[in-house]
This record gives sequence, structure tokens and C-alpha cells, in this order.
Amino acid sequence: MNRKHPSESRWRVRSAMATILLAPCVGLSAQSISSTSTADGEVHHAVDLTMPKALELASQHNRHLQLASLAAKAAAEKQTIARSEYYPHIRNESTALYVTALEGVVVPAGAFAHTPATGLVPGQTLTVGQGQQEVFTSGTGLVQPLTQLLTVRAGVRAATADVNIARLDVKDSEDGVALLVHKLYYGLITKQLQLAAARTSVRAAQLDEEESARAVSSGRTLEVIHLQNHAALLSAKQASLTLELAVTDLTMQFDDVLGLPIGTDLRLDPDLLGVTPVLPSRESAIKLLRQQNPKVLSAQQAVEKAKAGVSGAKDAYIPNITGLARYSYQSGVPFLVHNFGTFGGSLSYDLFDGGAREAKLRAAKIRLQEAELQLVQTEADLSIQVDALYNEIHKLEDLVAVASEILEVKREAVRISELRVQQNAALTSEPARAQAEASLAQSALLEDRLTLRLVQNQVEQILGQRPE
Repeated sequence: MNRKHPSESRWRVRSAMATILLAPCVGLSAQSISSTSTADGEVHHAVDLTMPKALELASQHNRHLQLASLAAKAAAEKQTIARSEYYPHIRNESTALYVTALEGVVVPAGAFAHTPATGLVPGQTLTVGQGQQEVFTSGTGLVQPLTQLLTVRAGVRAATADVNIARLDVKDSEDGVALLVHKLYYGLITKQLQLAAARTSVRAAQLDEEESARAVSSGRTLEVIHLQNHAALLSAKQASLTLELAVTDLTMQFDDVLGLPIGTDLRLDPDLLGVTPVLPSRESAIKLLRQQNPKVLSAQQAVEKAKAGVSGAKDAYIPNITGLARYSYQSGVPFLVHNFGTFGGSLSYDLFDGGAREAKLRAAKIRLQEAELQLVQTEADLSIQVDALYNEIHKLEDLVAVASEILEVKREAVRISELRVQQNAALTSEPARAQAEASLAQSALLEDRLTLRLVQNQVEQILGQRPE
């Protein structure tokens, strides 16, 4: 009977549990998750990830989006609190007291009459108690603000602006996270391709070193040539290791953005360019950003909030008039019936407050000026950014065209070098070097294309559109 090693059993259990836990938390099927084990028993998980799946995971599990959503919910609750001030407040107040001593009413003997026919009335001193030592009161009152409704309206306007700003922040965060997903996806796949090209360069450098070593042994070349080739091999290995670290760093960042366990390897789709987004003209884009960009719309809402603050500061000059109604019950209080009602109103007005109202109004007007200026500055900053992005798009389109021609030349060089080897006219290291250069040219072309697509996505994000 064959027995499995304990460490192998533990690895299988850990791998199965991790796969089961990983799939539901990120919405991935078990078939898209694979696990591998290193020599020391450490388990690594890998996920097949397309761009649509990455965007879906980020929208569901990114913590920045969750925080923005919670902030929007909190702003909505504050709006509800502000609106509640429109309605009358009904409140019950009940008290139970014990009075340690009562004064009472003393009627002396003969206070009412003192005649021979009646004698003393009353015939002796009387003490009439007032109330009871145990006192209970309960009253339910309604308070309806009247002139204060103007101030309440200003507060509701400000709260509504805060809700709109919070919702725009959610939209901006969603677009920003989508853009970040594109940036990390493009960056990671570019680094992975560059790493593959660097490893090809390492293999070519190894062939160069081996050939130079044989040439030195046979006396056909100098030792310095071998040293130069060895230094080139070390440089190629250094570049490969640097790219490996870059891939690891980008993978961890991407895992965090997607809500995946840190250290999950990502198998990306190399054919991810898809359809090129159709962008409006430069002039149309500048007009659209004033209508659609979340930051501009948020700045507009900030202006509305500041206007509401000015209105509220002006309403402070209006006297506070409040309607009152109350129904009360008492037991033990002298000279009052058990049940009675009271109706009326109250008026209050600050005759002197040390200049606070004037200062608050001036401060509110200053905040309005700041909000209006911030709106203009936001529009100007985004317009400059859009203009710069369109300039970069034109440059990148030219770079892509040049990189495509370079790749064709490098591939032709690979074909020629392979023919030279077949004809014994070149060493085997020549096609290896040519292939390494072609791999580098291919990675450079993909990097330029992805950079172009990322800049196009940035334009979409500025226009208030989610990059897809």
C-alpha cells in the first residue's frame, strides 16, 4: 500500500482550501484558479484574468470604491436629518417628584364671622393643605418652526449639494479605479513581455560567451573579447532580475486593487487591445468636460452649497417665530385641574450678538467666491490636461508607426540570420541575438500601443466616461 508523504497531504489540503476560499470571494470559477507548490512547500495561486473580469472584480471589491459608497450613504442620511427640520417636533415630558414639606393655607378661628348668634366662624383655626407630597406631571407638546423654515430650506439645499458631491465622488472613483486597472493591466503585461525578451537576451548572451570561450581556447580571439561577452551576459541577467522585481511589484499592486489575496499570480490576456475608442475632437472634448467631468460637476455643486450658506446667513436676521401646542396631565399640583391644554406661540430675536451675524454673512460670501473661483480653476486645469493628452496621442501614434516598422526590420533580420546559419555563413549566436532584438522590438511596440490606449482611456475618464 502506497502512503503519501505528510507534507504532500498538507499541501493538497491547503491548496484545496485556498481554492475554495478564493473563488467565492472574488467571483471566479474554480476552473480559472490554479495552484502550484514550490520546493519548500509554499503554495502559489494563479488566476486567469481578462480586462472585463479585472474591471468587474475592482468594482466589487476595491476598498476605495467601498469607502466612496459609504460616504455617499452617510451624506444621504444627513440630508434626511436636514429635511426632518421641516416637520413639527412632538415631544413628551414626564416628571415624578416628592415634596419634603407643604406650606398649606391657615384659616384662623373667627376669620369669617364673630357674632353672638354664630360665634366664631370657623370655630377653631383650620389648616388647608395645598397639593400632595407625591407630584406627577406629564405633557405632550408640539413645536412647529415657522420663520425658521427659511433657514431649514438653506440647510436642505446644502445637504442636497453634499449628496450630489458624494455621488459624483463615487462616479469619479469608479472611473479612476477603472483607469488604474487599465494602467496596471497594461503595465504588467508590458513588463511580462519585456521580461520574456530579457530572458531571450540572456540566452543569446550565453551563446556569445560560450562561442567566445571556445574561440579563446582555440586561439582565434583574445581573452578580452571573452571578458566583454561575460560582462554583457551579467548585464543581461541584471536586466532580467530587475524586470522580475518589477513584475512582482506590479502584481502585488494589482492584487490589492482587485481585492485578491496578495501574492496571487495573474495570467493576463495578451490580445487585449480590442476596438480603439472613438474620441471627440479636441474642441468638443473641452466643451464636454464642462458638462460631464465629475470634478467640474462637483465644483458646481460646491457653488450651490456656498449659495445656500449665504441664504442661511441672511435668514439669521429674521425673528424666530414658533407655534406651540401642549396637552398636560398633573397629579398633586395645587390649583390645577388634572387635564388641561395650552396653545400659543413664541418669538425670539437677538438684539445684539457682538457682530456674529455680520461676520457669518461675510464669511459665507467669501466661501461663495472661493467656490466660484475653484470651479473656474478646475475647468482650466482639466482643459489644459485634455489639450496635453491630445498632443501626447498624436506623438504616440507616430511612435507606434515607427515601432511597427522597426519590428518588421528586426523580424527580417531574424529570417536572414537563420538563412546564414543554414548556409554555414554565421554562428548560431547570430540568430539568437537577432531574435532577442526582435523580442525587444515587439515589447517596445506593445508598450507604445498600450501607452497610447492608456492615454485614450485618460481622455475618456476626464470626459466622465468609464474606460472599458
